[in-house]
Amino acid sequence: MTGQETEVGKESGRSTPASSRRFTSKQMGDACEMLVAAELTLAGIPALKVPDNWPHYDVIARPVGAPAQRISVKSRTWKRGAAFVDYNETDDFDWLAIVLLSGEDSLNRMIYLVPRSEADRNARRDKPTSKTAKLRYFRIDEVDTLFAGYRDNFDLQTGSGGAD
Repeated sequence: MTGQETEVGKESGRSTPASSRRFTSKQMGDACEMLVAAELTLAGIPALKVPDNWPHYDVIARPVGAPAQRISVKSRTWKRGAAFVDYNETDDFDWLAIVLLSGEDSLNRMIYLVPRSEADRNARRDKPTSKTAKLRYFRIDEVDTLFAGYRDNFDLQTGSGGAD
């Protein structure tokens, strides 16, 4: 699922980026899943959002002449520092879509479609004995450095130029 940010209720008096938005984290996640599916479809790869709470992935796409591709979509509001995109090592997907919305107006966005093997290769990991040993993650301010070649990769090209 997407949109890991927690929202603070307005009655608490605390101001956070999530509480100043006009949409919830759930709405943001759903919109980003639909955005990825739409961009893929418009690039010639039919795609659709799977039902909520579907295990492991959020979008299914079918490139012409290739098997269906499972895409896990993660959305975040961009900021520097300790903010992360994460997924579980045991999640079963072929591509990781990272949607980063601009911090202020959320109108500007960066979308990366990264092959699972490339995501795994670049992911941070915690110690094997930790409770979070199966978690794989990236700082959102490092996503472009790690995955610039996969930005707007709506034709699902791997780094070697073929479909994954």
